[in-house]
Amino acid sequence: MTTVRLNSIDNAVSLDTDALVVGVHTGPDGPHPAPGAEGLDQALGGRLAATLGAMGVKGKPGEVAKVPTFGALTAPLLVVVGLGDAPGGGYEPEALRRAAGTATRALAGTERVALALPAGDARQAGAVALGGLLGAYSFTRYRTDGERTAPVTEITVLSGADGAEAAVEHAVTVAKSVSLVRDLVNTPPSDLWPARFAEIAEQAGSEAGLSVEILDEKALKEGGYGGIVAVGQGSVNPPRLVRLAYSHPEAAKTLAFVGKGITFDSGGLSLKPAASMDWMKSDMGGAGAVLGALVAIAGLSLKVNAVGYLCLAENMPSGTAQRPSDVFTSFAGKTVEVLDTDAEGRLVLIDGIARAAQDNPDVIVDIATLTGAQIVALGWRTAGVMANDDDLRAEVVETAGEQGEGAWGMPLPEELRKGLDSPVADIANLHPERFGGMLTAAIFLREFVPDGVRWAHIDMAGPAFNKGEPHGYTPKGGTGAITRTLVGLAERYAG
Repeated sequence: MTTVRLNSIDNAVSLDTDALVVGVHTGPDGPHPAPGAEGLDQALGGRLAATLGAMGVKGKPGEVAKVPTFGALTAPLLVVVGLGDAPGGGYEPEALRRAAGTATRALAGTERVALALPAGDARQAGAVALGGLLGAYSFTRYRTDGERTAPVTEITVLSGADGAEAAVEHAVTVAKSVSLVRDLVNTPPSDLWPARFAEIAEQAGSEAGLSVEILDEKALKEGGYGGIVAVGQGSVNPPRLVRLAYSHPEAAKTLAFVGKGITFDSGGLSLKPAASMDWMKSDMGGAGAVLGALVAIAGLSLKVNAVGYLCLAENMPSGTAQRPSDVFTSFAGKTVEVLDTDAEGRLVLIDGIARAAQDNPDVIVDIATLTGAQIVALGWRTAGVMANDDDLRAEVVETAGEQGEGAWGMPLPEELRKGLDSPVADIANLHPERFGGMLTAAIFLREFVPDGVRWAHIDMAGPAFNKGEPHGYTPKGGTGAITRTLVGLAERYAG
């Protein structure tokens, strides 16, 4: 992973680096330097704004321009990234994250990059560091043709703010976890089946100081985890349930995170169309986010107890696969009629939720790439948040916003519950109507949350995998979405 250093903004002109990044704002008379760029502009004879204007640079967010320094600075290249209009009340961390990420993405192949973006306080310095690190991410494990350039190898954040060092260290810890999740999501299912995922979780968890427990297919069947067993029974790669736990001696609260971990989703016998299947390696993104969050929580030594469950299975069609109209008994003791084997994520989650409730947490949050309906309703970048507690739903949405991860609160309309009635079991896994699919999936999950337990559900089917072009600090492919939100929630509940 890219390394990070901290240096004073006063050293920007003479800093030994390959590229120096500054911000510019839009203005009525053309672009003008943002804080952090003033001294560099002076070293360039005050010509930066005029030069950028002549190049057609406006200073809009996401805009990048490269200007040779011709020896006026020690760095041979000055990179300008747009910040939009100058803020009236201070810089929002997300704007700085995106600007830093845009810059480091544009500088792939450059070894050393210094970020002289606005970082007047520790929060801003941390945002610059995190955005730069996430933007520098690259997944090249399977590349052999050499066409893709290597990511930035060293980032220097220029800031003299009090607390900047701690903020940068925090950013490094979080970025490592997000990168771990991105790597997992990007790994093809031929190299990431449930048992292999469990091995990776065990290694990463142990290195972070987490306690790790893994249930194999025999233990799952004996333990009554009917949903996970049913989904995984059609694959030659049997299912797993991984429990990760972090505890702090001064903790007063306990959080439980439950992640959907379908390492590949063919739809089972209710087979997906081919066009919907090529990115289903990302269907384990919820479990990835839980693993990444637990590793980060431990790395930050937060004063909170956190438990994570990775519900891992591969959903495949075969002679042993579950069939539409099958009935199984869940870990909670309720029976479920399976009307559609492609509505499998909710089946593994209900076992994880019921098991997590035995840890007596203050809050349970499940995270899943659950429904295509989420994408229809909210698009590719905004997760849906549903809960059995209005305050908790608002808290999750607010935390996601603080972390720069799009989320929107959604209702759980009671009239939709009747559509999940089954004539042969306690509940069916699918509503007969296609409309409101994100909401009915959450209502199904709610049925397995014990009374009195505060629970929230995050559907991130779209945000977990970027099928479009990279933007800001977000690459194409696995995004690591919601990992930072879970870390943020743990920080809220930490003593």
